[in-house]
Amino acid sequence: MPQFKAPIADFQFLLNDWLGIDEHYQSVGAEGMDAELVNEIIAQGAKFAEEAVAPLNREGDEEGCKLVDGQVSTPTGFAEAYHEYVANGWNAMLGNPDFDGQDLPYSAAVPVHEMLNSANLSWRLTTMLTESAVLAVDKHASEELKTAYLPKLISGEWTGTMNLTEPHAGTDLALLNTKALPQADGSYTITGNKIFITGGDQDWTDNIIHLVLARLPDAPPGVRGISLFLVPKFLLDEQGQPAERNAVSVGSIEKKMGIKASPTCVMNYDEAKGWLVGEENKGLACMFTMMNDARFQVGLQGLGAAEASFQGALQYARERMQSRAPQGVQQPESKADAIIHQPDVKKMLLTQKALTEGCRALSMLYAHQMDVEKYTSDERHDKAKKVIAFLTPICKGFMTDMGTEVTNIGIQVYGGHGYVREWGMEQLVRDTRIAQLYEGTNGIQAADLIGRKLTRDGGDMLNATLELLASRIAVMADAGRKQQAEDLLNEWRDTSTNLLGASPENVAGAATDYLHYSAYCILGILWLDMASTAANSSNELIKEGKANTANFFIKRLLPRKDVHKSVVLAAADDLLALQDQQFDYV
Repeated sequence: MPQFKAPIADFQFLLNDWLGIDEHYQSVGAEGMDAELVNEIIAQGAKFAEEAVAPLNREGDEEGCKLVDGQVSTPTGFAEAYHEYVANGWNAMLGNPDFDGQDLPYSAAVPVHEMLNSANLSWRLTTMLTESAVLAVDKHASEELKTAYLPKLISGEWTGTMNLTEPHAGTDLALLNTKALPQADGSYTITGNKIFITGGDQDWTDNIIHLVLARLPDAPPGVRGISLFLVPKFLLDEQGQPAERNAVSVGSIEKKMGIKASPTCVMNYDEAKGWLVGEENKGLACMFTMMNDARFQVGLQGLGAAEASFQGALQYARERMQSRAPQGVQQPESKADAIIHQPDVKKMLLTQKALTEGCRALSMLYAHQMDVEKYTSDERHDKAKKVIAFLTPICKGFMTDMGTEVTNIGIQVYGGHGYVREWGMEQLVRDTRIAQLYEGTNGIQAADLIGRKLTRDGGDMLNATLELLASRIAVMADAGRKQQAEDLLNEWRDTSTNLLGASPENVAGAATDYLHYSAYCILGILWLDMASTAANSSNELIKEGKANTANFFIKRLLPRKDVHKSVVLAAADDLLALQDQQFDYV
């Protein structure tokens, strides 16, 4: 299995040269932060990902998780790596400083998160959900609940989960029927079953804090009647330590295509004791604080797996000797040339590289805007919030779709060896495939983008995003690339604006193609911007590599947008014409 090596040079380029991180931190008032500190955080995060987490990846996939006497055990070494993670403070990076968090900018944390996903996606999942749970508790819970639970969730001494899905209720949460009954002491009893719960149980910590959606007896129907509850695995004693076992149990752990080292649990709540988070019947809004963070984090899973696959494919292509290159002998000292000299193999590698580095730039631009939202309270805050809302479904949907494409290309570069487990490439495909499904399928992301974030919003979120990209284009030094970027931005604006008056069925029919069309336009602009910036880099590999990869993206990948655009502009009559019984002629 290829050894993961963190892409530190690319992160440094994006932070130092492309985003101008020192000026950015000064602008938003991120006290104590500068490029030197962020570079050190990334270097130490890379070391942990490479040395502590990555070596567990294949073995964890082979060993999987086990459920014995109601207790989940994770693969060998996973708990020890987690304890090291917590001891070094990684779990607390984004936490509220009032509860012992480090309050780092997102631009400092996102690179570490990406590297952890590259190193071991299964291992990263539990820490990811804990960070999302921290956000929901911090924003919506009472001060009493925050004091009792946040410090240990932020430190990582305890982990957190998100309990939404039920066997009959997936995306349509209006159908959920887990029940919550109020008690005289202000608590509630929670009864019901939840499925697909990541980290529902594990052997890493002595408590797990479940955030559970449930319905009160007098709740209105539909999503307007859903409340959010905090339900610990162990109830706390007067000293705030885990004591009596709550009525929460694991029914089973799912047998899955991938992420086998992550315990995905069926959870049973049998009058378990819990506490309301936020207001009654407002639970979905509280949970979306967690879900929106998780959706971006899932996008990082696609990106992380893509980077790992690209690294493996590149290494193999450099070593695999097979025939001679069509442009002439490249390695005369050998009986054959390495396959990296084959134009078709280079096209595959360049596709991996262009999509991966393009998505990384998108993720760092997203993190940049998260910093603006976090630290400012003026007009910049409001604009950043709109940009984040618009980009969230694109990051989740496109980055995970590209993760699947890139990891499949990785197998193709390896040929038959890619299909064999010992090389590790097929695991990346299996592990990444789930990212297109959970935290809202990519079809749901597309519907959210075109339905809520574009047409229902009237274009405000789009305009904020256009304004951000236009501000980057305005300062591009390369006049030729600047003009290309301006043309691309204007095309995307015009196409998007034309959808504002479309019928509901045409909007729904165009959803997935609009998400991909938008993503290719955005990545095209980002690649032109990066190439313009890289022209002044002192690193010749960055300077030439970014320029050549940008040229490849514009010539060979950006034309994909035109196919998506043609579908976006088409009416949905053909989608609705075929009747149910005509699908199989029965």
